[in-house]
Amino acid sequence: MDVSQYLEIFLDETKEHLQALNTQILELESDPENMDVINEIFRAAHSLKGMAGTMGYKRMQTLTHDMENVFSEVRNGNIKVTPDMIDVLFRCLDALEEYNNNIQETADEGTNDNEPLIKQLNDILNQNKKTQEAPTDNAAGEQKVQEAKETETSADKWDHIPLDESQIHVILAAQKQGKKVYGLNVVVQDSCILKAARAFLVFKAVEEKGEIIVSEPSAQDVEDEKFDKDFTLIVLSDATLDEVIQAAGSVSEIANVTGAPIVLENNSSYHPLEETAAEQEKPETEAAGAETAQSLPEERRAKPAAKAPEKKQTPGKPVVNRTVRVDIEKLDVLMNLVSELIIAKNSLVSFANQEHDQTSGQGFNEQIEYIESVTTNLHESVMKVRMVPIESVVNKFPRMIRDLSKTLGKKMELYMTGEETELDRTVVDEIGDPLMHLLRNAADHGLESAEVRAQRGKPETGSICLDAYQDGNNVIIEVKDDGNGIDVEGVKNKAIEKNVITPEQAANMTEKEIINLLFLPSFSTAKKVTDVSGRGVGLDVVRSKIESLSGEVEVKTKLGVGSTWIIRLPLTLAIIQALMVVVGGEKYAISLGSIQTLEDIEPSEVKLVQNKEVINLRGTVIPLIRLSEVLDVESSRSADENLIVVIVKKGDKMAGLVIDELIGQQEIVIKSLGKYMKQCKFISGATILGDGEVALILDANALI
Repeated sequence: MDVSQYLEIFLDETKEHLQALNTQILELESDPENMDVINEIFRAAHSLKGMAGTMGYKRMQTLTHDMENVFSEVRNGNIKVTPDMIDVLFRCLDALEEYNNNIQETADEGTNDNEPLIKQLNDILNQNKKTQEAPTDNAAGEQKVQEAKETETSADKWDHIPLDESQIHVILAAQKQGKKVYGLNVVVQDSCILKAARAFLVFKAVEEKGEIIVSEPSAQDVEDEKFDKDFTLIVLSDATLDEVIQAAGSVSEIANVTGAPIVLENNSSYHPLEETAAEQEKPETEAAGAETAQSLPEERRAKPAAKAPEKKQTPGKPVVNRTVRVDIEKLDVLMNLVSELIIAKNSLVSFANQEHDQTSGQGFNEQIEYIESVTTNLHESVMKVRMVPIESVVNKFPRMIRDLSKTLGKKMELYMTGEETELDRTVVDEIGDPLMHLLRNAADHGLESAEVRAQRGKPETGSICLDAYQDGNNVIIEVKDDGNGIDVEGVKNKAIEKNVITPEQAANMTEKEIINLLFLPSFSTAKKVTDVSGRGVGLDVVRSKIESLSGEVEVKTKLGVGSTWIIRLPLTLAIIQALMVVVGGEKYAISLGSIQTLEDIEPSEVKLVQNKEVINLRGTVIPLIRLSEVLDVESSRSADENLIVVIVKKGDKMAGLVIDELIGQQEIVIKSLGKYMKQCKFISGATILGDGEVALILDANALI
């Protein structure tokens, strides 16, 4: 069976486990004695190891196995959690993330064995072994007696397996061909959680060396976990006994494998060749080795079968982030609404087949209203299904701030609220990078050093807050810090130095306009380039990414007190309420979210400021944008007619869009125009109207 079909699930689940491990190891750092957290970490590492093994990613599996060993010792109280151990574990998580990214790109984990990390994990374990007291001679003697007893009983086990005639015939024929017959007893560790899975991996490993003739309990019982601690196999093989034992013992969580050659005579009895069974013991903390499960057969056969050579398929690049987990109740609501829609359709069909009288118009209108009500509810339900909490994005930031705190040598704390705030899945996937840039900025540029903070009477530990909340049809995400704030004079001087603006322009600029210079490409106020920032890449990326999501970024700052970066995003990008307008005989849509008011303006009220048209609306000067000029079409209104002006707002900026006609409000479905129209910034998409006509959607943000 080809495991590439499970690649998407593997990647999604691995990301979840890695995020859980990041969060839990952070908790462990602040509370090293918390057994609940330790158990959670052990379970997550154990799951990751099993998944990697099943998919055949050996390097990933080996690393997670060694992490699991460390936590096994921590869980048993043999090892204490130390800051050094936490650092090693975080580096392990970074290495696992790297494997996961490689798998996402190429469906292969890459060639990095991460040996230094594995050595560090084993050093942690070995230090623990050295500190533990060696057993007394008496205890050691008792242990050997116990081991000898275990060997004796396991040797007895394959001696007493009943064989039927066909099995005896197969063994005798194989012996004549020079093949060897071995009895094997496999003991699973007491702490093993998934015994059946381990047993299956043993079967797989042994079958690579030979053919399993019989198992006790039966293969089916082993698969159903109907066995206690051990199971016994009789194997035909060309390999040596040691090789077969090694193959079985290479599976993790196998405590002990014993075996001996068997000779079967024609009178149907058989006996071990050697008095002492060869044996391989496997401690709990040994590396995973060859634990791989390439496929799960529909039915495992215990009789010999000729093996077909396996073809290794190279799967293509997997598609990720295409899945959303949905509450079953939401799907029930959707199902009911679709049922309602079918009932309404059937009513319309039967209505069309009937003979119509004067009252038929009323019945038809009722059916249309009913369908309208159902489709509105259906739309709302589908939107809810697409919504996911932004938690999936923000919960990776505490770990990032911890690392930045160490890198920058500043004490800082991240406080987050509103992680449960929901956004459209497509938006959530895109906001991770902008938020990361803003947090790194706050840590590097925003927060002062401990000495400066002490002089200013601020707490030694800097605070960074990430707050998310819903505001009407938008979600607001704020990133605040109690740091230095933006030095507006410093930004102005840097802009003049870089010839971004002239000194004359600078003199006439408002504080807000100067702060907006920070969003220009390659503009940085950092004195030197560091690993964290200073390359002038960041805020321009933040703004372009947020605006591509029909959102906006705003900054509030006070020198010496701190800064707040405010991101405003639409709840969804798929279906919006829009105002339909006409310009030059063509229909256009403008999102209602950005519209403030509609105004009827007399031509005499239009004034010129710096050769640009403006209106004075209730004490506010608002620039006019004539859409007929922007869209290069001829206006259908004469110069002496009153102007219909749509007042739109972006942040604290406003503009008046001059249109020809007003159609009204309508719910529209946004369709992308594809890559061909990328350069036309002020058109954000298109929609198909009820009569089949296509109307372009104007982006008010881009127009402003």
